[in-house]
Amino acid sequence: MSPQHSTPTHWDLIVIGSGSAGIVAAKTAGRFGARVLLVERHRLGGDCLWTGCVPSKSLIAAAHAAHVARSSERFGVTTDNVTVDFARVMGHVQSAVATIEPHDSAEAFAEFGIEVAHGTAQFTGRHALEIDGVPHTFAQAVIATGTVPRVPTFTGTDSIQMLTSDSIWELDELPARLVVLGGGAIGSELGQAMARLGSDVTIVNRSARILPAEEERASAVLQTTFDRDGITVLHGRSAVEVVSSDGLSGEVVLDDGSRVPFDRLLAAIGRTPNLGTLSPETAGVALTQQGYVDVDASLRTANKHIWSAGDVAGLPKFSHIAGVSGGIAGTNAILGLRRKFNEAVVPRVTFTSPEIAAVGLTASDAVDGKHRVFTGEHSATDRAIAEGEEDGFAQIVVSSSGRVLGGTIVGPRAGESLGELTVAVSAKLSTSTLAGATHAYPTFSDALWTAAIADVQYRLKSGIVASAIQLLVRVRRAIVGKPRD
Repeated sequence: MSPQHSTPTHWDLIVIGSGSAGIVAAKTAGRFGARVLLVERHRLGGDCLWTGCVPSKSLIAAAHAAHVARSSERFGVTTDNVTVDFARVMGHVQSAVATIEPHDSAEAFAEFGIEVAHGTAQFTGRHALEIDGVPHTFAQAVIATGTVPRVPTFTGTDSIQMLTSDSIWELDELPARLVVLGGGAIGSELGQAMARLGSDVTIVNRSARILPAEEERASAVLQTTFDRDGITVLHGRSAVEVVSSDGLSGEVVLDDGSRVPFDRLLAAIGRTPNLGTLSPETAGVALTQQGYVDVDASLRTANKHIWSAGDVAGLPKFSHIAGVSGGIAGTNAILGLRRKFNEAVVPRVTFTSPEIAAVGLTASDAVDGKHRVFTGEHSATDRAIAEGEEDGFAQIVVSSSGRVLGGTIVGPRAGESLGELTVAVSAKLSTSTLAGATHAYPTFSDALWTAAIADVQYRLKSGIVASAIQLLVRVRRAIVGKPRD
């Protein structure tokens, strides 16, 4: 029997949305023994599985393989006639999705005592909602409906099938010319991947540099790689019109009057809250001016029995943040706690080549006298030299006492190296702790270790610590004296 028609229709917790936030919220409550209903109007697994993390990283992996094959001559390895079968590339993408899909199936949720209802939810009161017209009541609820790609509305956009990060996975042919609107993380990742697979890519970037939210040096390193990849980036430009005769290809007209031809057009200009017909105001849930669900530090809404997590709550738009916040919302809802979401420690990774990863404070946040910044260069890192990947770096920001406050890492698998830095920030470790831990050699994380050691050496040469060391040296010299035969 479908959960919509099961008895009772009252639930300890109803979770609306089955993306990362909703899945973790539901599973957390299920582990506590709560009666949980998970509502999904489309596909279980959300954006991360179907249109985000999994397919994009699969596409990036294929693009990386093509790039390595073409650029291997620098290592003395010659490959001739490198070709890309785009249909097979997309087959690899769909295979990855299909392999992971069972992890988010109704059967998998049943193991946690969670029932799944497919349909559209709409609040009808402070403790009530309908799913496709069927009434349900709840003690607590979690709104985890996520966000959707923002689509531009300038002249001509209603006459073209514009791609987004949701629909690009429907392509079965590689566009010869791809124009990407937006130079943020999504536009950069997908633009570079498509370029390495063989598209002629132009990125129309409203900002003065690529990835404007990241450190300027990180943007510069990525721009250099884009130049090598043959990607054209038009900085400080915006699209004002699109002209198309067939609904697919055409020209983009920019604010300076220039025209850029394309075979497909991809919009990557941000995301908007996905509330649809949920009618949260009916349940006493307030929204922000931007349309996100308004929550306090414990992720509770204006209705003290309704919580929200993930993108729709206005939190940083990362799947791992959605998952963490979902766990907090589910715990607070079922156990009556007021655990808070910590926005101060939010690791982020842009999965371009090179990867750009950051957490906590960055160099641009550093204040003279309160913070120090040290950098480990890949040009001085043995593993980077051995692999010919010397453009990157690891930068660490520390307090005046040596506590790790954050940093930026640029290079191959930077997201993996970021784990150590994230733990250091979260656990409030000092650079002495990082420097004192033995690190495997040779690895790219040597650059981060080098930066930590640099701060320790700085502290050893100044202040009370330096005076104490000098005193110990003098005492030791006096005790030992000159060596005797």
